[in-house]
Amino acid sequence: MPITGLMEIGRGRYYGKTMNRIMHFEIQAENPERAMVFYASVLGWRFEKWGDHDYWMIMTAEKDSKDPGINGGLMPRPGKTPPEGCGTNGYVCTAVVADFEATASKVIASGGKVAMPKFAIPGMAWQGYFLDTEGNTFGIHEPDTNAK
Repeated sequence: MPITGLMEIGRGRYYGKTMNRIMHFEIQAENPERAMVFYASVLGWRFEKWGDHDYWMIMTAEKDSKDPGINGGLMPRPGKTPPEGCGTNGYVCTAVVADFEATASKVIASGGKVAMPKFAIPGMAWQGYFLDTEGNTFGIHEPDTNAK
C-alpha cells in the first residue's frame, strides 16, 4: 500500500498523494556536453546548469506543463562506461514520441545506436530501445492502438 501525506526530503518537505512514484531521473555521461547535444537534438530537451556543481537539470517540458512526465538531471559518469552488450546497470527511461521512425532517425543521426529494434506492444504502441552517445540505454514509445 503506498504511503501518502507528508514526507521529509532533505531539509524540505514534499506534499503529495502517493510517495512511491518516480519523480526524477538522472543520466550519467562520460562527456556531458556531448550528451546534452544528443538529447537536445533527439528529444528537444533543455539543460540548465545547477549551481557550481558538474550537474545539469534536464527540462523535458516547459515550466508548468500539464503534460505527464518528469524532469531529470545529467552528471559526469563517476567510473568507466559499461562495455556494449553487458546489459543495463540502471533504470531505463522511455520517452513518448509522436513519430517512432522520425525519432529513431534523429537518434542515429545524432550518434546513437539501436539496442533493441522497434517492436509492437499489440493494441498499445510501438517500442524500441537505443544507446545514447554515452552508452546509456533509453526507450522511445509511440502510442498506436493499431500496433501488432
